[in-house]
Amino acid sequence: MRTLLMWLLVPLALATIVGAALLYPFGVEQKTGAEVGLHQTPVEAVVTGVAENCGEKCVAVTVRMTDGAASGQSITIPSVKGPGAPSFGLGDEVVLSYAGSQPQAAESYQIVDFQRGWSLAVLALLFAAAVLLLGRWQGLAALGALLLSFVVLVLFVMPSILAGQNPLMVAVVGAGLIMFVVLYLTHGISARTSTAVLGTLVSLALIGVLGAVFSALSSLTGIDDDTTNLVTLLGTDIDTRGLLLAGTLIGALGVLDDVTVTQTSAVWELRRANDKLTWRELFAAGSRIGRDHMSSVVNTLVMAYAGAALPLLLAISLAGRSLGEVLTAQQIAQEIVRTLVGSIGLVAAIPVTTALAALIAVRQEVAPVSAPKPDPEPEPETKTVKRAAKPVKPRPARIEGDLFTGYDPDKGPWERPSGPASEPRARRAASARPVPPARRRSSGSP
Repeated sequence: MRTLLMWLLVPLALATIVGAALLYPFGVEQKTGAEVGLHQTPVEAVVTGVAENCGEKCVAVTVRMTDGAASGQSITIPSVKGPGAPSFGLGDEVVLSYAGSQPQAAESYQIVDFQRGWSLAVLALLFAAAVLLLGRWQGLAALGALLLSFVVLVLFVMPSILAGQNPLMVAVVGAGLIMFVVLYLTHGISARTSTAVLGTLVSLALIGVLGAVFSALSSLTGIDDDTTNLVTLLGTDIDTRGLLLAGTLIGALGVLDDVTVTQTSAVWELRRANDKLTWRELFAAGSRIGRDHMSSVVNTLVMAYAGAALPLLLAISLAGRSLGEVLTAQQIAQEIVRTLVGSIGLVAAIPVTTALAALIAVRQEVAPVSAPKPDPEPEPETKTVKRAAKPVKPRPARIEGDLFTGYDPDKGPWERPSGPASEPRARRAASARPVPPARRRSSGSP
């Protein structure tokens, strides 16, 4: 099975690397903002004063620049006041847009945004600390995989699309790079991880095919305000429909990784718990787990797309259009296609990955779950055995009475009294009697 996995995945990995080398814009210099008509230069500043003296819907904001050609100089810039406009306070750190040739002139600057670098840095540190606290070494690997994913997006996907390459092909290759890097770096090189990779590849291919078919059937152009501005600035022909499909693939990739890894781990753990299960039993048990996972994952994907398009939904609902017109509008229809195509790919990933995992796990020797070591029995407490106290033999009562007249045998054995105090009363009485004088014999007696 390992050999079969190697023969399946190694060609796909090589094709991904070759595709990245062919699509990367080697030797093509990326146009700068000035070359495409963007002459604004960001300048950081701090708000030092706010005055409402420039009109009913205007507020005068005084700022002190902290960088740029006029660093340290204070200028006053009018800003819009009213619903939807930002409000400024003393000490706010803002970003100015400099688009003039006179750095000291207030007319050359415009407040465009707030500085939020430190707050995002604190949030990123909290996120990293939470991942490391729970995942430890695996959490560290997950953070490294996340960083590499951003590297692929910034250094490969974006430059290739801006250079005029097919966005769908770039997204397929970029998703393959991210998938190989993230899964193997996070979960290690094993048959379990390779199974998850295969399931993810099959689902990505299905999403790409369905997206291309239904975007063509629905006549989706992929053109919106942001895309129109991008095409206008670049001045080059970009496949806007391919850009739409590329966003669908990359958006579904993260959820696909979750589904495939979870299903593969579930099947492997079932196999470890009971190595007597057959392929059908493993597939049935894994599918039951996958059905519970599927409902929550599809809802997550739908809510993610709905949340991203919420301002657009609110704006269209205020136009007084019917529900059918709202759902078939260009901006809403493309979100519907993204959501449904991605959801079909997620649903298909569950049986495909479960079947692959069961097929491989049942033919692989898996170490059984080691029984936990029993807790050591506590030492028996030393019990003090209380012996029954020997009955105290009562001392015989002193015999009262006259020995000459006898004693009561019910009072116990007889003891000889000792001492003058213990003499019988009869003897003491006899000794106290006066002794009669001796009788005299007469001389004339015979």
